[in-house]
Amino acid sequence: MAATAAAATLAAATSSLIRRSPLLRPHGLRVSRDFAPRRSSPLLRPHGLWVFHDFAPRRFVRHAASSTNEEAAARAAAATADTGGPTIFDKIISKEIPSSIVYEDEKVLAFRDINPQAPVHVLVIPKLRDGLTGLDKAEPRHADILGQLLYTAKVVAEKEGVADGYRVVINNGAEGCQSVYHLHVHVLGGRQMKWPPG
Repeated sequence: MAATAAAATLAAATSSLIRRSPLLRPHGLRVSRDFAPRRSSPLLRPHGLWVFHDFAPRRFVRHAASSTNEEAAARAAAATADTGGPTIFDKIISKEIPSSIVYEDEKVLAFRDINPQAPVHVLVIPKLRDGLTGLDKAEPRHADILGQLLYTAKVVAEKEGVADGYRVVINNGAEGCQSVYHLHVHVLGGRQMKWPPG
């Protein structure tokens, strides 16, 4: 019930903002209070507000569900993190699993994420895990590969045409939503990044 009320409130606020938007008015675009969408909220109808279920609420619910799935996947991955078995990234390195490779050298591999969160979303991984399942496992002996990963992130951003603005992310541990325990760097770009990040 609380989630439905929150979604209805979000939809009402969004609808109201769209109706009053100065960006829409100069172009002759308006959302009328009299416009009858396919479905509307019985909670808001008496107040003259229409809820566009195909606009904000579904997007809100999908984002909440997506976050929950990512958190569950991260918890499940954390439970098996220290087994030492091969990860999906090991199979990508050995070419057992195909990937869209963006950059490769003797130490690192960069490939497109299969679930991109931005127009450009590339993962950069070390070819040799060497105990580096997460950033929290880094030791002084890993300094060179950590530097190589960040340098490769810069090279990838240039190759992908997003060198003017991009984000580099390392998820660490279950609370950081790390889902593969083979250290990896996300390079995200091609859209305006927001702050705080999530």
